[in-house]
Amino acid sequence: MKVITKKSHKTLRLLFQAFFVMIGAVITAYGLESVLIPNNVSDGGVTGLSIVGSKVFGLPLGVLITMLNIPFIFLGYKQVGRRFAALSIVGIVSLSASTSLMHHVPVIVQDDTLLITVVGGIIIGVGIGIALRNGGALDGIDMLAVLLSRKLPFGTSDLILFLNIFVFLVVSTVFGLTGAIMSAIAYFIASKVISIMEIGFSGSKTYKIVTDKPEMMIEEIHGRLGRSATYQVVQGSFTNQEFIEITCNIYHLEDSKMKEIIRDVDQHAFVTVYEVVEIKRGNFGGSQVR
Repeated sequence: MKVITKKSHKTLRLLFQAFFVMIGAVITAYGLESVLIPNNVSDGGVTGLSIVGSKVFGLPLGVLITMLNIPFIFLGYKQVGRRFAALSIVGIVSLSASTSLMHHVPVIVQDDTLLITVVGGIIIGVGIGIALRNGGALDGIDMLAVLLSRKLPFGTSDLILFLNIFVFLVVSTVFGLTGAIMSAIAYFIASKVISIMEIGFSGSKTYKIVTDKPEMMIEEIHGRLGRSATYQVVQGSFTNQEFIEITCNIYHLEDSKMKEIIRDVDQHAFVTVYEVVEIKRGNFGGSQVR
């Protein structure tokens, strides 16, 4: 009975994720059809190539999005797993269907270059971000970049940038240089929105502080920020001297206060700061040790 319950929970979670991947696809399609495409602005990746192909050959955009993404779905299955591939199929099919259904929706922004790129970028960024947060993808070019990064001496982010430069060069042959530049700006805005969707608006950071005044540092962090911390003994590889390394999670809004505390307690402390995408469990908002 316990096994059945666990399996049911996994199925319910998969359906929940699939639903929100579909929502993300619908939002993305709306951004494309109501803002970008009517203003001769494209997107990056496979979607951008599909938009160009639709303009040149007169084929339905939804059909091209599905056809061009098929190899990348297979790649996603090989590289990431069956669940990711299944959710990506849901997302890509939903995006294809939505672009067809929304082909004649009213255009919400026209004749304003800044508004077109900003509004279009925000809408598709929100849609793609929702899909990614729920384990699916709406475009296969990232999977290609992951595969190439294992074969070539370049990082994944560098390859994504290079592949999209190629896409925008193709876009320029159809929409002109202005259209390609606007497409690149919209894509950049969308990528920033996706990052916000993944990290969150408030965001958080992890501070790792190596200091010879650990008791005072922890006391000030607790007293002035209301936060606790964890610590461990670390050893310098050259001097073999032992230090205390303090770890503390804070919100972005508390960043300046944390820096002030470190300056006041130990100006010579060695500090490393990390962006935190997600924190689970524990009482992050209170004084419980995290």
